Amino acid sequence: MQAESERGYLSRARLAALGSLIALALAGCGSQTAFPIRPEAAKARAGEVSKEVRVIPLSTANIAAYSTPRNLSGPRTTIPSAGHWQYRVGPADILSIVVYDHPELTAPAGPNQTPEKSGIRVDAQGYFYYPYIGRVRARGRTADQIRAELMQRLNKYIKDPQVEVRVVSYNAQSVSVTGQVTKPLREPLTDVPLTLLDAINGAGGLTKTADPRRVMVRRHGRRYIVDLQAFLDNGIGANNPTLVNGDVVSVPLIQPLDAYLMGQVIKPGTVDLTHENVTLTRALSEVGGLKLGAADARGIFVFRAAGPRIDVFQLNARNPAAFLIGTRFILHPNDVIYVTTAPLARWNRVISDILPSLTSVYYAKLNGL
Repeated sequence: MQAESERGYLSRARLAALGSLIALALAGCGSQTAFPIRPEAAKARAGEVSKEVRVIPLSTANIAAYSTPRNLSGPRTTIPSAGHWQYRVGPADILSIVVYDHPELTAPAGPNQTPEKSGIRVDAQGYFYYPYIGRVRARGRTADQIRAELMQRLNKYIKDPQVEVRVVSYNAQSVSVTGQVTKPLREPLTDVPLTLLDAINGAGGLTKTADPRRVMVRRHGRRYIVDLQAFLDNGIGANNPTLVNGDVVSVPLIQPLDAYLMGQVIKPGTVDLTHENVTLTRALSEVGGLKLGAADARGIFVFRAAGPRIDVFQLNARNPAAFLIGTRFILHPNDVIYVTTAPLARWNRVISDILPSLTSVYYAKLNGL
């Protein structure tokens, strides 16, 4: 868990360094460029701009392509269904066996004992001893199956025996809940199905730093990632599976998903995209908007790694109505939004300066660094 946190910190540190690099690149060149920047103009000088950079001026004609909200829910879980739940008795379980009209068989330890103390413990081999009939196999059986055998074997000694069998102490089967929960614990399984949400609630619920979208369940040597939030938000029943004996539930530390805003804005910083979709206009408003007198409204850029290519979106907000276009542009995690100062630095040189850093951050992300 600590390693995950450190990787998240390093990723954010790299992106912060990248932002500083962009700022230096944009501020370090001296000539002006006409607006709006055209993709062909951006690549006018051979060798100065990589062919892997795509410049996309945002307009009413193309904004629909960037207006689709990110799907914040994960897929349906692939964890196998536990099917119809039936508790099966195992070693260390304690059984209460009642034979009506035969108190000597019902409470052999005495009438004033609790069911747990007067009950019959299943031994390590999965058997228990019962008067008259001797050893009875319990392991892997339901209480009803044990009851049926007892009735059949007692019938030799008691006419039409009426028998009740209950598990009064569940000790054989359990699941473990660890990670970002209030009280990590080992939780016993009973005759009532235990779902993932029930198990987490039994452990005191999620902490503030938990990530319910990436809950890991280890089962029979395999790991399954379950988006529990998709069950809470959208009722996807498969994402609240019934747990089985030996399952280990681990709730990870949340890894924030941010977009980074810098340049000529009032309060450079980050915008949290972890739990909701955020548009470009909203992100700019959350950092106080553009700096009057310093920002060039024609130069609002969004840098986005798209595989080995870098997409650079430009919003020309010289006309304030352009911010309506920004209300439809959905930001992605790790987007870098930069607002230039006037006069704008020479565009080709800017891209040439920042491309190696953008590319290295992208590949570092691919390698999990």
